[in-house]
Amino acid sequence: MCGLFGSLGFTPERERIDIVAHRGPDGSGWQEFRSGAGPVALGHRRLAIIDVSDAGLQPMADRSGRLHLVFNGEIYNYIELREELRAKGHVFVSDSDSEVLLAAYAEWGEDCLQRFLGMFAFIIWDEREQRLFAARDRFGIKPLYMVANRHGLAFGSEIKQLLGLPGLSGSMNLARIRDFLASGITNHTAETLFAGVQQVQPGCSVSVEAARPWTGEVSPRRWYAIPPSSGLELSEAQAAEKFRELFTDAVRMHLRSDVPIGSCLSGGLDSSSIVCVMSELLDRQGQGAKVNTVSACYAEKSVDEKPFMEQVVSQTGASPNYIFPRPEEVFARASDITWHQDEPFGSTSIFAQWCVFEEARRAGIKVMLDGQGADEQLAGYHSAYVYYMSDLIRRGEYATLIRTMAERNRYHGISFRDQVSRYVVPLIPPKMRSFLIRQRQSLVYHDWTNSEVFQALGPARSVIDVASEANGLPAITDIASFCLVLTMSSNLPMLLHWEDRNSMAHSIEARVPFLDHRLVEFNLALGNSHKILHGDTKRVLRSAMKGILPEPVRNRRDKLGFATPEQEWFRGPLKGLIKDGVEATLSRYPGLLDAAGTRALAADMLEGRRNVDFTLWRIVNLGLWGDRFNVSLG
Repeated sequence: MCGLFGSLGFTPERERIDIVAHRGPDGSGWQEFRSGAGPVALGHRRLAIIDVSDAGLQPMADRSGRLHLVFNGEIYNYIELREELRAKGHVFVSDSDSEVLLAAYAEWGEDCLQRFLGMFAFIIWDEREQRLFAARDRFGIKPLYMVANRHGLAFGSEIKQLLGLPGLSGSMNLARIRDFLASGITNHTAETLFAGVQQVQPGCSVSVEAARPWTGEVSPRRWYAIPPSSGLELSEAQAAEKFRELFTDAVRMHLRSDVPIGSCLSGGLDSSSIVCVMSELLDRQGQGAKVNTVSACYAEKSVDEKPFMEQVVSQTGASPNYIFPRPEEVFARASDITWHQDEPFGSTSIFAQWCVFEEARRAGIKVMLDGQGADEQLAGYHSAYVYYMSDLIRRGEYATLIRTMAERNRYHGISFRDQVSRYVVPLIPPKMRSFLIRQRQSLVYHDWTNSEVFQALGPARSVIDVASEANGLPAITDIASFCLVLTMSSNLPMLLHWEDRNSMAHSIEARVPFLDHRLVEFNLALGNSHKILHGDTKRVLRSAMKGILPEPVRNRRDKLGFATPEQEWFRGPLKGLIKDGVEATLSRYPGLLDAAGTRALAADMLEGRRNVDFTLWRIVNLGLWGDRFNVSLG
């Protein structure tokens, strides 16, 4: 896990790699070249994980001196690839996966991407062919940002490396700002919240011929897409067996490391599964090693998951580390967290995740496994129920519908009336609705985003629709398409962004075994009944983990993740700071939001007239972001 920088045409500036020294405290490198399109520069900051010797320093050149590499990530199957390449005559002088990547590119060219099992963003300069090549892993686990204009082309691991380049205005991208404020979603298109800065999309690459003068344009190529599938026809037992096999192998591969390794443990189904499988694999190795876990806990029972964490720790004999995020630290650290995140973030749960990685660093853990990706692939979000229930109604399976509603009432405390209102009534012709549900007085609606600035952009569109179209994905019509869009476009890319920045801020490599592409392809191809069945989400994971997870954890139906007690905090110790933060955003960006509507919305939430949701933090954090990066309105 590292930081990289590459440029073509722009004046080389070494400080653009040094600004991300936190991503790689174990070494740095810089090299410049000449081309027909202008100067070429490669920069690297190293976090040594595989082969921690100086043999892994970058930029790294092949034996001929033709190819030069800067690389961020891990190729987990590097051992198998190295043996295959040795059989073809390649000679290796290190045990690093970086050298294997370089040899794989020399042997197979761009086709090497299809052979990699891992997370990666890398740049290769081909001195002989005068070609700059950059690529990003299948799901965008590792970041790769890009600026391309008439002045040149530049890549970076973080947006801050690219700010200030010629041709950038330093202003916000209003269309994506509106998406963020209205829905909390970012990273759902190639655009960022900074005008003129893009990201190389997951599963895409960029190749530029530099022998000729720079044209100012690039054309990214998609090298990976989820294989089409009509759905796997498997029994529950068969699906669980195959899932367990793939998941166990994914965790095994993600344990390859030459430095201490541990895991985040929230007490939920996903992270607990990782810890339990890690423990089994370490036991098989017979070295007596225990899993180091790090967890965030709270005094507020509504979000505290410590009893479930302790169940996992007790069963596995893990070495636990518990931290207790405090509300007074939220604003004390908010500006620094925002700087590391590069863009405003959606809730204080990012602060909780920050604290987990901070504690991991104190504990001397350099690699952390985490459970990102399972919810998106396996319909772990309750919003998936609208598609499940609509399908039951369409097929006339009313007994199953009633059973599902009963189990959701028992497991989640969602009343029948609320379920009918939320999931069933929208599917029924309007004239029939009054016979099923009495109309209740709705909360006052505050049109806080209805400003002249946003009106000038035209009618607002569903962020999910924008995400689907931007990535060439189908509209969401059922659980399968719901999981596909969340995995490849709308939710997961944003969560991976947050995880990458929070972990790298503390010089820790975060690994996500649920995103082994073999497992992802299997999960997305599974029939809907393996994802949601009655009151169960992530059904196949629950079935596969029988006998591996503690039963109270395996049978959990609530979902929290890195939740924080925002409602208690915002109405209590943080109330004044939230009010001040809302006013600061309105003052910094006058006209961006409807001021009266924004103040009324904040007052309703803070005074208890409606539940606190993530909207308040988005408004506050937008102003913090603008201050830290000096972002202009336009």
